[in-house]
Amino acid sequence: MKYHQLPRGLFEKNRQKLADSLPKGGMAIIHSNWETPRNGDAFFAFRQQSDLFYLTGIDQEDTIYVSFPDCPNPMFKECVFVKETNAQIAVWDGARLNPQQVYERSGISSVFWYHEFWQTIHSVILMAESIGVNLNENDRFTTNVPYSNIHFTKQLKDRYPVHNMFRLAPTLARLRMSKEEEEIELLKEAISITRKGLYRALQFIKPGVMEYEVEAEIIHEFIKNRSKGFAFDPIMASGESACVLHYIENNKPLKDGDLMLLDFGAEYANYNGDLTRCIPVNGKFSKRQKEVYDAVLDVQRYAKSILKPGVTLPDYHGKVCAYTNEKLVELGLFTQQEIKDNPKSYLKYFMHGTSHHLGLDVHDVMHRFEPIPDGSVLTIEPGIYIPEEGIGVRIENDVVLQGDKIIDLMEDFPIKTEEIEDAMNP
Repeated sequence: MKYHQLPRGLFEKNRQKLADSLPKGGMAIIHSNWETPRNGDAFFAFRQQSDLFYLTGIDQEDTIYVSFPDCPNPMFKECVFVKETNAQIAVWDGARLNPQQVYERSGISSVFWYHEFWQTIHSVILMAESIGVNLNENDRFTTNVPYSNIHFTKQLKDRYPVHNMFRLAPTLARLRMSKEEEEIELLKEAISITRKGLYRALQFIKPGVMEYEVEAEIIHEFIKNRSKGFAFDPIMASGESACVLHYIENNKPLKDGDLMLLDFGAEYANYNGDLTRCIPVNGKFSKRQKEVYDAVLDVQRYAKSILKPGVTLPDYHGKVCAYTNEKLVELGLFTQQEIKDNPKSYLKYFMHGTSHHLGLDVHDVMHRFEPIPDGSVLTIEPGIYIPEEGIGVRIENDVVLQGDKIIDLMEDFPIKTEEIEDAMNP
């Protein structure tokens, strides 16, 4: 890992919240992500299963966490199984954590080897009334590829077919939506690194460079500052490519007179920043570019004024879309009558959500139709995309909701057109 060791108190608090949420006699079992094959004898870079990291701070493969608060054997009220290190692993890949190191990182004192799991846990499971299993229940997730926790759940069902099983995902999502102060600090660090990448890009962008060269400048700054890298595939979209929402080819030259949409964030200690800015390639917004940009910035300010604990994302998004319609009329893209006839006219030029939760996942876990809880961290990212004009503008900041206050974690980022121009032309 590149990041500094994290305070284990964070993970102890998170585990206590989970323990307090389990049913009487219930136990929770969560498996780490697998190492994912790439090609030949190579694997993709390992990324820990977010819930397991949230509870333990352990950032390595072949790990299983067990929580069983009502277990009559104190050793198994909570325990963790980790990969047994050996000399060969130490030489080829670096030694894995030993039990003392596991305790120092997580605060868990009952540590066993991963390969001993089934023989060790059998008698413990027999004492449980029910077993909580953890599947990926992100409502935008679909895949044909099996993953570790779904495979692990099938094993549990095969071995213990008459045990009751229940879903951990709704509980963990609810816990993770409200961030602890330590998590806010980690997000601030990811966002601080993101800011450094933005300033480096602003001073590099000019006509004639390639989109991937801008990407290279940003990743240089990230790695230099202890980030693992990009939190997600970065979008470096110039000209009409900015109207492609998930454009990641990043292979075109920057042209004089075009806008460039940058959507990227740094990952630090598995926590993520998420930023979007639109940059004039030649350092100066045209009159029309400024009109569209300022319209989106006005929508973002409005969204920030109504986002607070207790609202639901659908209701909030609906109000933002209605306000966006007004801006589209001001930009000459619709008439008032057209908006009246079709209140969803905005979909032609604004077709994505205004906000998503942010944390260990870029699109972090949530309960979409429930009131947003205090302590949530969200993005605010309205946009207007006009393919016929080759203009796509999205402006995204990350915010924390704390009581009646909304704290913009990117308040020191350039956001007004003149601030961006000044940063490009110091």
